[in-house]
Amino acid sequence: MKRSVCRAVIVCVVPYAFAVNVAVAQSAGSGESRKDKSPYDELTKVPAKASAKHNPLESDPDAVAAGSKLFEMHCAECHGADASGGKKGPNLRVAEVQQATAGSLFWVLTNGVVRRGMPVWSRLPEPQRWQLVSYIKSLPPPRGK
Repeated sequence: MKRSVCRAVIVCVVPYAFAVNVAVAQSAGSGESRKDKSPYDELTKVPAKASAKHNPLESDPDAVAAGSKLFEMHCAECHGADASGGKKGPNLRVAEVQQATAGSLFWVLTNGVVRRGMPVWSRLPEPQRWQLVSYIKSLPPPRGK
């Protein structure tokens, strides 16, 4: 009886444990290779429909000022007071951000980048998210460039 139990363990459990270990190792290794190398990679993953959205406040002269106030309240802690990068958040003045469509920026604000620490801002009213987009798009390039 003991031999049959031992044989069953060897025949069934050991290959199963080996397969699980291989699967875990492969997923860990592939996760590293798929890991975003740039904090701006999320902008390339925005769905086409979202990216094509236009900012309804684009021509509103007050949108940039309102967006600036919202940025101070909600974003500056991570992205820096002048949006040139901070403790957690990347520089928003760089070409990758400034050349992104308004719809792409709106989508990232709405959905966040949780695995990188950026919260979801979908509870912020839509007009305020567009004001933030207006402000971000108004930023000058990084200093020294």
